[in-house]
Formats: sequence, C-alpha cells, structure tokens
Amino acid sequence: MMMAMQRTLRGGAKLWQATRSVAHVPGLMSDYPLALPAFLWRAEKLFYNKKIIDNSGVMRKETPYSEFVQRCRKVGGILDDLGVGENSRVGTFAWNNGNHLDLWYGVPCAGRVLHTLNIRLFPEQLTYVVNHAEDEVIFVDRSLVALMWPLVKTFEKVRNIVVMDDGKGEIPDDPRILRYEELMANAKEVDFNVKDERQAASMCYTSGTTGHPKGVVYTHRSLFLHTLALTNADGLGINERDTILPVVPMFHANAWGLAHVAPACGANLVMPGLGLVPEHLANIIEAEDVTLAAGVPTIWMGVLPHMKGRKLPHLRGIPCGGSAVPLSLSKQYEKAIGLPILQAWGMTETSPVATVGAIMSKFQGADEATIDALRETVGYPLAGVEIRIVDQQTGEEVPWDGKASGELQVRGPWICSAYYNPDDLEGEAFTGDWLHTGDVATISPDGYVKLVDRAKDVIKSGGEWVSSADVENIIMSHPKVAEAAVFAIKSKKWMERPMACVVMQPGETMTEMELLEFITPKMAKWWLPDKVEFVDEIPKTSVGKFSKKDLRARFKDVEVA
Repeated sequence: MMMAMQRTLRGGAKLWQATRSVAHVPGLMSDYPLALPAFLWRAEKLFYNKKIIDNSGVMRKETPYSEFVQRCRKVGGILDDLGVGENSRVGTFAWNNGNHLDLWYGVPCAGRVLHTLNIRLFPEQLTYVVNHAEDEVIFVDRSLVALMWPLVKTFEKVRNIVVMDDGKGEIPDDPRILRYEELMANAKEVDFNVKDERQAASMCYTSGTTGHPKGVVYTHRSLFLHTLALTNADGLGINERDTILPVVPMFHANAWGLAHVAPACGANLVMPGLGLVPEHLANIIEAEDVTLAAGVPTIWMGVLPHMKGRKLPHLRGIPCGGSAVPLSLSKQYEKAIGLPILQAWGMTETSPVATVGAIMSKFQGADEATIDALRETVGYPLAGVEIRIVDQQTGEEVPWDGKASGELQVRGPWICSAYYNPDDLEGEAFTGDWLHTGDVATISPDGYVKLVDRAKDVIKSGGEWVSSADVENIIMSHPKVAEAAVFAIKSKKWMERPMACVVMQPGETMTEMELLEFITPKMAKWWLPDKVEFVDEIPKTSVGKFSKKDLRARFKDVEVA
C-alpha cells in the first residue's frame, strides 16, 4: 500500500515522498549446528592421514585421524553398553594421551557430557567434584589408578571404573573395574548424536582456591566458536601445517582448546602423557618437529636449560598462560632459541583463551622498550570477546589509558554466564552477561591488557596498592633467581606489607641485602619487601600457580613494624 507523506525541510521547503510498509526479509542461511561432530568430519574426510602421536618417553605410538574418528564412534557404543544415558556425566582421570582424546571428542559427540577431573586436586576436592557433577563412570589411566582407587568408595553415583593402559600400575581385583581396550574391541560404532548446539558438551571445575571448586559447563556452540578463534591469525593461527604439543593438561581449563583445534584443522597432535620431565619435553619438541608448544610458566622455567643449543627450525610459537609470564623468562627463551614466549590470558570460565599477545603491525620496528612493554601484557582480545575495566569501589568503567586500573571483566560467546549448581552465592562473579574475572588490570589505548594482580593478592600498604605480580617479575629478573612469590603480611603501621619467598637457581646463593640492592632501583620504595625468605620450593596449586593461600597461612604470625 502506497501513502504520501510531507516532510518540512530546514528553511521551510516542503518535500513529498512516497512511503510503503516494508515486508519482512527472513535470513535464508542453513541452521547448521555449531557442534563438535563437524570437526570430526573434517578430520576423517580431509586429514585422515594426519596423526596423533603418543610420546611419553615410555612408549611412542601413532594413530591416524581416520582410526581416531572410528574410535570416537566406538566411545558412543561403549557408553551404550555401560548404560550411560544421554546428558549423563562421564569422568576422565587421565594424562594427555590418545585414549583421553578418544573420550574428549567421543563422549560429547555421543550426546553425553565429558567431565575432565583434575588429578592434582586434594582428595576431598576430587570427591566433591565427582559427586557434584554426578559422574556415572570414570575412565582412568592405569598409572593413576592407585591415586584414585582409595576414593572410589566416596563416589556416590559412579558405577564403573574403566582403566586405560598407559604403562605400569597395579589394578585392583574388583568387578566394577573394566578394561578400556576390551570395551573398545567389542563396541559398535555409533553415529554421532548432537541434537542442539547449545547442549552441554563438557565440564571443567575451577581449582577451588577459595571455597569449593566451581563447575563450568561448555556447550558445543561455545567450543566450536572458541576453536575457530584459535585458528584466527590474531589468535594462534593454527592450521594443518602445524604440529601441536599441549603440555597444558587436558583437565586444566579445557587444555586451552588445543585438543579440539588440532583435529578440526588437521594439525598433527603430540601427546606427552605422563612424560612431563623437562628434558623429555625438550626432546620431543625437537624430535617431533613441534611448531606450537603450550604450557604454564613453571613448565617453561624447567624446560629452558634443556632447550639451549637445539636446532628447532619448525618451532614458531610457545603460548604461555595460567599466570603472569616474567619478561625475563621470555627474553631468556629469545636468547636461547631465537623465539620469545607468546603470552595469552584466560580462565576456566573463558574456555579459556580470551586474549593473545600478538604484536600489532603498527608496532613492527618499534624500539626494544616498546616491544618489552607489549610482551609484559597478555595481549588484546580475540574476535568475539569484549573487555572492560571497572572500578571496584564505584562500579564505573575506567578509561583505556594504560594507567587506570580496575577489575577486568569479559563477555562473549565462549564466556561462562553462570556456574553449575552453585553451592554458595555467585552474584559477585557475574553482572548481566559480564564475567567478573577477579583480575586487576589496565588496558592500553590499543587494547592491550596488562594484569596488575589478582584482586585477592593485591597488597594494600597504608593508602597505596602494591602489585605482587610486578614485584615478583622484578625479583625473577635476577639471573640467580628461579622463582619468587610475593604476598601480604601484617604490619603494625601500614596494615599490610609485602613479603617475598624466593627459590634460587640450582647451585646459586644470595643474601637478602644482595637481592634488595638489585631490585631497589627498579621499583617504588614502598613496593620493596619488608621480609625475604629463601625457600627450597614455593607451594603450587593444582594447576601450577603459586599458592599464596598456603604462603599466607604459613606466615600468618609474621608481623613487621
């Protein structure tokens, strides 16, 4: 229907124009589910001869993707045979290996929910997460049976334990225990069954540094989009020419998505199993022509001495996250192998990769100080992730000026919106669709995020804030220092003051005065630790981070003026 409408323009002129109602134009693209079976189709049809390489140092085995996809279908048959229904939770207690990868894809593609159990949790935490998730069956590596078996009696709904043979280890004589390869040999291949891209695919629990571990549930859609982001050039640029070594465990923060992206894009995948000895990791990086090797800073600190003098023409990236990467460590790698560490950031709640420290083209050719400053950041957000900094007192956003700090908050299609059946109040973790990360950070005008500290680890000395992470990085820049953790102790005058626990490099010694003389010119006076303790080891969390909770408890009675 046509109508005439008169508009009055500036200056009084009249304009007549015809108008009509506008018909709705529907979107006409296929509603194809963004689900993990699509990646297995690619692995089987396009990259059938690419390989999963198990190399633990004890054994080496190659499995082509064509065989791997068949095994994934048989996982569905195994779960049918065990009476595990749709949407039921299936636990894994395993290292990074080919058997674990069968389940990594096979369980969610069969319409069940994969639950990767952190082998480093305290016993009571492991019992909690198994029961909270209501796992019905757990697949466990033979080398880890002795660690899990004493707890089986505390698991409320677990009917069977399926043992996967990865080497040595006693297996109890119990009718609930089944053998993985026997089940695999007798199972039928079952078509993949994902009805809705938004259905649960897998779940992972946070490390539980405060309270119980919290459950994060990933959907097929979120994992699909996160995987595509890792193939983006501004992500990790992963493609079929790569050979990936995920040192980061499959039970930690979704293995940073690497176990998903390799079959999806046809990259070879090297699985180190229980072979996490630093020298062995350096050996397989060289022997398997690894192009990308990913792990936490403590891993790369141990591997560094074994990398020197090696010829690594294929290695193009060392993604590192989990905690702040000391600039000194990145520079040592650049000196040793010509390749600095690539810092990234994320959390269990962010699937986990949200930012990657690529150097933008505008900074190519910049001076060393500028590049160093960029490498001290965790980079800028992947396409699809939005970030902001919020003042913790006012709740207002702060500017992207590289100076103003506040809590880092993120949102996007692979960011958690709620925890699974939370036991306690979780309101502080989410505002609308924004996730509160608990990280204090700044953002530069170019979008580079610099982590200042964890909110709970920032030291408030009088009216001034002290970044424990910055003090740690400066201490660890001393060539004699291997590790340093800085945390708050009580002060009569200032309420809190910094204390440092320091681990020396093998064979090295140092006095407190020597260390203070080194760091004094590099930081504000009020940042200097009031107490330095040289220790043999710094306690770690289940995912390899410094456990400042344990340090604060250990030194709770220490008080300075």
